[in-house]
Amino acid sequence: MRAWARAEWGPLYAAVRAALLARGPLLGAPLTLGAVGLTALLQFVQNQPWGFGLVEAAGAVRAADPLWLALLRTPLSLFVPALDLPVWGALAQVLCVFGIAELCLGRRRTLLISYVATLAGTLYARAGIALGPHAPFGLPASDALVVDTGPSAAVVGLAVYVAVRHHACVTAVAVPGAMVVEVLLKDNLAGKEHLAALLAVGALFLAAPTRFQLPLGSRAGDGSGLPPIQS
Repeated sequence: MRAWARAEWGPLYAAVRAALLARGPLLGAPLTLGAVGLTALLQFVQNQPWGFGLVEAAGAVRAADPLWLALLRTPLSLFVPALDLPVWGALAQVLCVFGIAELCLGRRRTLLISYVATLAGTLYARAGIALGPHAPFGLPASDALVVDTGPSAAVVGLAVYVAVRHHACVTAVAVPGAMVVEVLLKDNLAGKEHLAALLAVGALFLAAPTRFQLPLGSRAGDGSGLPPIQS
């Protein structure tokens, strides 16, 4: 088991360790720390009588909204915790997955991948409702009123991207597999949005190999300011 874990996560562990030794958590993952703080702040504000409407107006996305408004709210919606889920789950996801991604990929790439994954979910909801509930990937019209917030789509996309890039093959297969099982067991908007996020991140990975599939150990031009990592 130890040998398997070393083979599966050894390169990823080496990349994270090198980044932490080079810059430390504060300078190595400022985006992650800021995201955790923003998520906690938005959770506090939306649970206040005076703050719920403010958070809704700034970061609540619904498929029933005009497209321009949904696109405007999508970036902030990533950090608005879902009201029906415990906030500690969102905070843990952001801290762990965003932190590892930022240390391994750099801030710019982490931010881009997380936004692409979240945007894919936002756009899929509209397409799924247009297809209707009887289509294979369709959604019922009632889902147009569902408030769609939280970091889960970005977390799934980042986790698989980092796993593929650092040759954690079992992890790269297990995460999408779990998302498929989620959809089969509970056919809802969130599960299908996770699959849409994975498809979008996979397309991003394949479409720009020279930009997004840098060899392990190379961090040139990733915007992180860290020296190369030997992993």
